[in-house]
Amino acid sequence: MTEEKGSMLQSVIHPTAIIDPQAKIGPNVKIGPYAVIGPNVTIGEGTEIMSHVTIDGWTTIGEYCRFFPCASIGSEPQDLKFTGEKSFVIIGDRSIFREYVTVSRATGEGEETRIGNDCLFQASTHIAHNCIVGNNVIMSNCAGLAGHVIVEDRVVIGGIAGVHQFVKLGRNCMIGGLAKVVQDIPPFVIADGQPARCVGLNSVGLSRAGVSEEVRRELKKAFRLLYRSGLNLRQAIAEMEQELDSSEEVEHFLRFLRNADRGICRGTKE
Repeated sequence: MTEEKGSMLQSVIHPTAIIDPQAKIGPNVKIGPYAVIGPNVTIGEGTEIMSHVTIDGWTTIGEYCRFFPCASIGSEPQDLKFTGEKSFVIIGDRSIFREYVTVSRATGEGEETRIGNDCLFQASTHIAHNCIVGNNVIMSNCAGLAGHVIVEDRVVIGGIAGVHQFVKLGRNCMIGGLAKVVQDIPPFVIADGQPARCVGLNSVGLSRAGVSEEVRRELKKAFRLLYRSGLNLRQAIAEMEQELDSSEEVEHFLRFLRNADRGICRGTKE
């Protein structure tokens, strides 16, 4: 290991790592054997880059992230529409990227693939071009997001689950392993199956997130109106607006339903 000077002061860089002189490396960064860092990369303080990691493109990484061996971050998107334009990957702080995780930069001049803070991406997960991923998201092994997917905060995605392009995953929802997600998943629910169906409220996840028992009761009413009442989406929203006590979580649930461009994932009993 060696200590570099200037912008890499106090960072520990393995002598076999290949780092473009134009890359911006923050203090206390660790870069392992045979890692490759491109010219337009910025890496924040305390981030660890392990062996054989490749970080390329216009990629900005926040503080105290960890990239395990063979992760590939900021590569060109797997999209036939891509023509070499300048686009970006922006990653927040304290996220973990396990072995063979891939994150593609966006398609479209000036567009972004963006990931928030405190996420865990387990081995071989894939975040495609133009995805927006929130905070505290967990993706289990081999799960994949197609292009333009939006994942809100505290979503958990099970192993080998696949999410169709342009789908939105609502806050605190949980996706079962092997699920095939082709429509929007509302906040606070559990979805599973091929194709995925909403099977219940994510009560455990809501409790862990600190949502009060009173609000959880209102969300359970909302779930029943949406999936057990026989009402269509517009009717269910109208009933919720009349019957439910207002809270930040209830308002977020209603706002998500009103803006579900791909339609809402169906329930198991309708």
